[in-house]
Amino acid sequence: MPIDIVLDAMGSDKSPEPEIRGAILACRQLDVRVHLVGPEDLLRPKLREALKAHARPGFGGRQGFSSKAPRLPIFMVQASEWISMEDKAAQAVRSKRDSSMRVGLKMVREGRAAGFITAGNTGAAMATAKMVLGSLAGVDRPALTAVLPTSTGQPCVLLDVGANVDCDPENLVQFAVMGHMYAKHVLHVAHPRVGLLSIGEEDSKGNALTRDTLPLLRELGLNFIGNVEGRDIYNGQADVVVCDGFVGNVALKTSEGLAKLVSTSLRESLKSTVTSQVGAMLSQRAFKAFKSRLDYSEYGGAPLLGVRGVCVVGHGSSNDRAVMNGIRVAAEFAAAEVNLGIETALAAR
Repeated sequence: MPIDIVLDAMGSDKSPEPEIRGAILACRQLDVRVHLVGPEDLLRPKLREALKAHARPGFGGRQGFSSKAPRLPIFMVQASEWISMEDKAAQAVRSKRDSSMRVGLKMVREGRAAGFITAGNTGAAMATAKMVLGSLAGVDRPALTAVLPTSTGQPCVLLDVGANVDCDPENLVQFAVMGHMYAKHVLHVAHPRVGLLSIGEEDSKGNALTRDTLPLLRELGLNFIGNVEGRDIYNGQADVVVCDGFVGNVALKTSEGLAKLVSTSLRESLKSTVTSQVGAMLSQRAFKAFKSRLDYSEYGGAPLLGVRGVCVVGHGSSNDRAVMNGIRVAAEFAAAEVNLGIETALAAR
C-alpha cells in the first residue's frame, strides 16, 4: 500500500512551487500519496499549472509523460495560515492555530498520514511537533538530526543539531539510542558505530558534559567507539555522532559554509585553468559528480527523532529534488518503525 505523507506546501523560501514540483516527482518515483497542506485557493491553480509543465518534456530532467497517464495521488488539505521564516517561532505556534504545520502534524497524530515534512521555520516546526505529537516513552527531549556525507560514501548521522542547546548526560544517551536506530533501520547500517563528539579521543578530553556522558555510553550496549573529533564526522570513522544542540548546530552551519566555499572555489579554478573543449566537458562532469556528494538535496532533510510520529525538517532553500527526497525519508522512516525500536531500546535500559 502507498504511504501517506503530509507536505507543508508553504514552508520553503520560494513556496509553494518547490513543494508542488517535489510532490509530483515523489508521486512519480515513490510509492506514496502526498497531501499538500496550505490555502487551497492558492495551491490548486499552481498545482494545475505544474501538472501541465510536468506533461511536457524536460520536467525534473525527464521526458514528461503521456496525457493518458494515470492521475497522480496528490491531495489538498486546507490550512488558512502558514508560519514564515520571519515569524518568531514561539509566538507563531501559539497564535497561528490553523497553520499548515499544525494542520499537517495533526493528520499524523490522528493516524491519517504516516509522516510530515516541512522546509519551513525550523524552530516553529520543532515546537509544533513537540506540542502536537508529544515525545516517545523514555525520551526527555527530541533531537534534530543531520545526515552528512563522508569520504567512504556511507553517510554519518549527527545529533543533536539545534533542538536542545543545553543538554545533560542522560539526553546524550537517549540521542545515541535514537541515532543508532535511525542509522540501522533507515540507512541500513548493520552495526552502527556510535561516537561522542569531543576535542580529543582520550577519555580525559572534553568538557564536564562529555566526560560524564562517556561511561554511560560505554554501559549502553551499543557499538560505542568512544570520543571522536570533528574531522571524524566526514572521514567515515563513525556512523552516528552524538553531541549537544549548541555544538551540533555550530558544526552543521560551519560545514554548510565550508561546502559552499569549496564548491565555489573549485568551479572558479576549473574555469580559469581548463582551455580545451574536451577538457571543459570532462571538468564539468567531474564537478557535477563532486557537487552531488555535497548536495543537501540528496539527503532530504533532518528528521526530528524522539517525537511520537514522523517529522522531517528540510532546508529553507529546498528545491523540488530536496522536497522529493524529504518525502522519501519520511516514508522510509515510517515504514521502518524506528519509533517503536527507540521506545523498546530505551525501556530495556
